[in-house]
Amino acid sequence: MALRVWRVFRRSWQPGHAPALVVIPLALIVAVCVVDVLAPPHIHLGPLLVAAPAITVAFAGARVTALMGALAVAAQVLIGVLRENLSSGNIQAQITALVIVSAVCVGICVVRDRRERQLHRVRSVAEAAQSVLLQPLPARTGPLRISALYVPAEEEADLGGDLYAAARTDHHSTRLLIGDVRGSGLAAISNAALLLGAFRAAAHRQATLPRLAVHLDAAFRWDASQWRSQSEEDTDEDFATAILLEIPDDEPVVHLINCGHPPPLLLRGSCVTPLTPEASHLPIGLGGAFGMAAYDVQTFPFEDGDLLLLYTDGVIEARNTGGLFYPFDERAPAWAKDDPDELLRALHDDLLDHVHGHLDDDAAVVAIRRMAL
Repeated sequence: MALRVWRVFRRSWQPGHAPALVVIPLALIVAVCVVDVLAPPHIHLGPLLVAAPAITVAFAGARVTALMGALAVAAQVLIGVLRENLSSGNIQAQITALVIVSAVCVGICVVRDRRERQLHRVRSVAEAAQSVLLQPLPARTGPLRISALYVPAEEEADLGGDLYAAARTDHHSTRLLIGDVRGSGLAAISNAALLLGAFRAAAHRQATLPRLAVHLDAAFRWDASQWRSQSEEDTDEDFATAILLEIPDDEPVVHLINCGHPPPLLLRGSCVTPLTPEASHLPIGLGGAFGMAAYDVQTFPFEDGDLLLLYTDGVIEARNTGGLFYPFDERAPAWAKDDPDELLRALHDDLLDHVHGHLDDDAAVVAIRRMAL
């Protein structure tokens, strides 16, 4: 019997709670039973037994809650027997109340457990979708070491409008994309998936970076407009700020097209240089709509040992309680010599410390270190 009870306990714990917590309602039942039996006849502590199943709801499942309710009812019956007033209306009313409250507590547990199982399934699907949508970047490609960080604004969210991707080309270079889709929610996730899919499909086969940018803009606008007449949503303002980069293996340079996105930071020793191109184009989804058919490529030095940081505006626009923006360009030099993975871990902790654990917008960062071949 004792072994069976223990198995019930083990199957009914809520995550993050120790089985030792069952001592609390058990101790309450024992204490009320002993004190009520030893107390003078005019003192009745039996009604306190209702707290046992009520407390158990907080840390255990339906089976343990039902067991505590049964023990509380048994304790109330024992009190009635020892006091020789089990047939009194008062004791019978207390027993009835205990049964009702215990049943309600068990019902609450059943509903809560069902919703938690549903939430677990939803989160499992979201994690699978994230692994497909926002695929991990390669740790090493050519002479580059790469690491990526994604911090959602909502603690329980796994997906958002920030995105990044990388692709290897046939002419010995690496192309990267980082972007931020306008808006939030399912619409932003859908547009982010569209942009990532278009990049992955074309990044390796488009001859030049400008042609890739034209392809992404056209794909984004076509998908946003094809159902416009049947949609109640306004898709005229669907766009994504983005940066496209190409880093050749055998040249110490980085080619860049900026489509309305915050400029990357180049870290060389203790120096930080924003890679601000002379021509900054409209965001993806707006270029073709305004008659722009060509994109200008800007080339910057990117030598062995240099570190390149790509990021979304969720990083530089993160505010603390005093309204101060996160000083990304001031903090970054302190981590310039770190491995990309270590740098992003330090950045993650420092960013969350700045905002006291709560971001108002999703944030993504990609760190790229050029190594000697």
